[in-house]
Amino acid sequence: MYRAFGKRLFDLIVGAILLIVTAPLIAILALLIRWRLGRPVLFRQQRPGLYGRPFTIYKFRTMTDARDRDGNLLPDAERLTPFSRFLRSTSLDELPELWNVLRGDMSLVGPRPLLMHTFHATRLSRPDATTLSPASRAGRR
Repeated sequence: MYRAFGKRLFDLIVGAILLIVTAPLIAILALLIRWRLGRPVLFRQQRPGLYGRPFTIYKFRTMTDARDRDGNLLPDAERLTPFSRFLRSTSLDELPELWNVLRGDMSLVGPRPLLMHTFHATRLSRPDATTLSPASRAGRR
């Protein structure tokens, strides 16, 4: 019973409260990202959800569109700014994922959403927004 209704109810109530409480911060971050990195403010990507069903995850954009002379994007490390590193290190870039939680694409507690090319068909749980990313775990060793 809890798995079917309790966890979803928890996600809806806590996710809505968090979205309301963090709305001013989200607005300020969106303006700062627009000013420092340009458009678009949000990064969108397809990720596998429950039973492998694809969904669009929303995060704040943290990379520039810097390109080399041939028009190819520079490596990720060169496209990150100090502001972007701050957003990632504090996980503020993941605040828009609260929208995914309210939509039911993700849960607040559970496994992280994988990239589509690393997804294994045996995964049967809804991804979450709270599990530490590999990058944040590496900095905590």
